[in-house]
Amino acid sequence: MAEEGENVRILALDSSGLVASVALSEDENLIAEYTVQYKKTHSQTLLPMLQEICRMVELDLNTVDAVAVAAGPGSFTGLRIGSATAKGLAFALNKPVVPVPTVDGLAYQMYGAGELVCPIMDARRSQVYTGIYEFVPDQDGQFAYDMRVIRQQCAVAFDEIAEALNRLDRGVIFLGDGVPVFQERMAQIMRVPYTAAPLHRARQSAAAVAALGSRYYRQGKAVSGAEFAPCYLRLSQAERERAGQEASL
Repeated sequence: MAEEGENVRILALDSSGLVASVALSEDENLIAEYTVQYKKTHSQTLLPMLQEICRMVELDLNTVDAVAVAAGPGSFTGLRIGSATAKGLAFALNKPVVPVPTVDGLAYQMYGAGELVCPIMDARRSQVYTGIYEFVPDQDGQFAYDMRVIRQQCAVAFDEIAEALNRLDRGVIFLGDGVPVFQERMAQIMRVPYTAAPLHRARQSAAAVAALGSRYYRQGKAVSGAEFAPCYLRLSQAERERAGQEASL
């Protein structure tokens, strides 16, 4: 946890979805961000992106205060890659890890929005990883806005989160890779005004993880590399199949 007025340097990683993203922030400054969404696995992209940022900004990794990582939910493989990278850095550098819930990080992309913010990540099987958020004026004056969690991140059917938003009776901004998947269903079920985030705010971003991670670090929410574990919210397909086989015995 940083002392008041002390600079905080955060290295952030996000490989929770289709996007691979690495960022470096120092206080309110975004020093670097490298984001790719292409036909490569995160195991091919994440470390080379980190190395390129280190080269471009002459970063000594020992100078970072913490490693922030999108901690889940999301792609099981992507989360494992991001988690292993964050834990490896934490052990090697003797630095803490700041877990940032993936859906919270997505919502933070829309910082300051007047509407409700609802990230939706395609979780397959007609479900989404989602949550509901709003931005309210910061009461202690440190920041312009605080992000208030109305509904914590969860894995539910899209219709369930849509009906929850309809009951709140406010405008909504959707973002995430679930937007194109559920676009037609939105038009059928939504009874409140809604829109989708623009392309530069529509997917995961390590810059948002860094910004939120910096806040969490100052609030004492960092953990050791040994303590950190990703949050999957539900079982993987292999675990579901194994549970089904055991239940049938």
